[in-house]
Amino acid sequence: MTHYFSSSGILIFFILATGIKLNAQDSVKIYNPYADAKQDLELAIKQASLENKHVLVQIGGNWCPWCIRLHHFFETDRAVDSILRADYILIRINYSKENKNQDIMSMLGYPQRFGFPVLVVLDDKGNRLHTQNTGYLEFEKSYDKEKVLQFLRGWNKSALDPSRYRQ
Repeated sequence: MTHYFSSSGILIFFILATGIKLNAQDSVKIYNPYADAKQDLELAIKQASLENKHVLVQIGGNWCPWCIRLHHFFETDRAVDSILRADYILIRINYSKENKNQDIMSMLGYPQRFGFPVLVVLDDKGNRLHTQNTGYLEFEKSYDKEKVLQFLRGWNKSALDPSRYRQ
């Protein structure tokens, strides 16, 4: 059996195939396995101190579909994005076969035990306040907006201010 492909047909196929592959790769380059996570975390803590915010550490990898979904959810939901910008310094730390950032995982109390993605809230001095298993924030193939908002509001600096609870 002989198959005939026109040169334009082959060219279109390769353009489409390459374009699809490039788009897929671009969409998952959220975590940098080669970043200096310790330095990035130190800078985030300093920035949080200057801006009177907490640090939200998002740990995951480009290999993780739920990590990509969380990133997309954080960036596209206006209410979530607004709270993140107002109350947190967000930092993403890679966990992958290329770099598990073991020293940072140890420092953060081994959050990988909850799976990925996992969120860690730090105060503006770098003290761990909370580790969040994001499985509890999921809904169908995304995240539950109200649960995410409740989590973010419940761990921001204002929520932990003792003066709010004095009578």
